[in-house]
Amino acid sequence: MGLAPEIVETGGRERAKAGRRSRIVVAARDLIRETGSTDLSMRAIAKRAGVSLTTPYNLFGSKRAVVLAVFEDERDFAARFAKLRAPNALDRIFDAHALAMSYFTRDPGFYQTLWRALLDTQAGDTTGLATPQRLERNKAAWRTLIERAQTEGLLQSEASPDLLEQALSCFANGAMLAWAMGALPTQDLLPSTSLGYALTLRGAATMAGAKLLLERIERYQAALARPRRARRDREA
Repeated sequence: MGLAPEIVETGGRERAKAGRRSRIVVAARDLIRETGSTDLSMRAIAKRAGVSLTTPYNLFGSKRAVVLAVFEDERDFAARFAKLRAPNALDRIFDAHALAMSYFTRDPGFYQTLWRALLDTQAGDTTGLATPQRLERNKAAWRTLIERAQTEGLLQSEASPDLLEQALSCFANGAMLAWAMGALPTQDLLPSTSLGYALTLRGAATMAGAKLLLERIERYQAALARPRRARRDREA
């Protein structure tokens, strides 16, 4: 009984801390949208959030960490992912990928700004493109999808889920870099990355899985060919 007040007080402090953190993330997100830049001062972020100047530093440590929090907190991916319904595990992989890409293609200017900021190697900050916790959650989720496809007999059981996840991640990150720097049009982002996923997974597919993947490969190639033909026609 004597511990109860301390527990309540601690819980209250944590809720207050979470509230301040949320206000800072929302403030930074709104300022990035308004200015089209992540070159914000911590003073401006703190003022918009209604907190002291020291609070963002105490909660995040650096402006780059605030930008990373905006990138991570912007999404309701987990809730939407849980609602996905697919006839097989391979389709679920591509549905999950399409859901992830939809955030970027729906609001390209905002997310390209975030990606370019997080890709800045001159920032003097060792923070990567995601926190270690988020990276591990993402890897675990994709490994689970791959293992389910193996269980359903669509991917070879001897294929390493870890290596397949790594290959998909490397391809996606490369495509996102090209997109963030303007080398890959937004309209091509989903079909390009999906084609890369299909080609990668085909190397580990069973006969049943290969049939599904070949259908997707043809579909993505056709989707990528249409705008290219249209551009050639306009230039002719």
